[in-house]
Amino acid sequence: MLYLKFITLGFLCIMLLSFGQSYYKATHSGVELRGQSWSTARRDSAEMAPDPVTFRQMAIVQVYVAPTFGWRGLFAVHPWIIFKKAGETQFSRYEVVSWGSSNVIRENYALPDGYWFGAKPQLIVDHRGTAAAAMIPQIEKAIKSYPWPHTYRVWPGPNSNTFLAHIGREVPTLRLDLPANAIGKDFRPLKNPVGLPPSGRGLQLSLLGVLGLTLGGEEGLEVNILGFNMGIDVKSPALRLPFVGRLGQTKLESEVAG
Repeated sequence: MLYLKFITLGFLCIMLLSFGQSYYKATHSGVELRGQSWSTARRDSAEMAPDPVTFRQMAIVQVYVAPTFGWRGLFAVHPWIIFKKAGETQFSRYEVVSWGSSNVIRENYALPDGYWFGAKPQLIVDHRGTAAAAMIPQIEKAIKSYPWPHTYRVWPGPNSNTFLAHIGREVPTLRLDLPANAIGKDFRPLKNPVGLPPSGRGLQLSLLGVLGLTLGGEEGLEVNILGFNMGIDVKSPALRLPFVGRLGQTKLESEVAG
């Protein structure tokens, strides 16, 4: 019983400290946590994506995440993927958005590297050249095979993070490592509780995304309790924390080949 109390106390301490860090980061990043309108929030380019005209002859795949709108950004992030084939002069952007259509998968809903309703995106995957060219057909196939194209639930999923996690599982060469605060990335149906983590390499046990354990090639060790994830990344040393996502060495999966 005493052991259980220590575990509970430790969990609560991590939650409180992580939330405090998330709040501090949000209030010092210029994002409005309240009083901001969807219609007027910043959505212009963050000028992070390469110019598709300049890089016309290069295939490119990138994944971005950004805090969700307003106060929700204290808890979770919203991800999306962009790509272009060699010879193309514009990116295709795919993500899941809950409002405006019965089909939650959206193509080119916003600019490739646009601010997400006031929040600046973070680049977490950047593949270029022959490596990117090889994975684009697999990404397109994964988008079409997403199991929940007409379903969206903020918690525990399926949601926008579930969508990117599905792509990561189907395309392990992407080496996708969604941060710990990508709530919904661990959503799995009860009939299929064991499988690959979002990185596509390793093992994950998850009950509807509310309780689980992940051992991944990119994720390291991560425990999920009620959708809040915490753990440690050994490959790129960092703590994986709820609300914060990642505390430690900055991580960017990148490859330029050909």
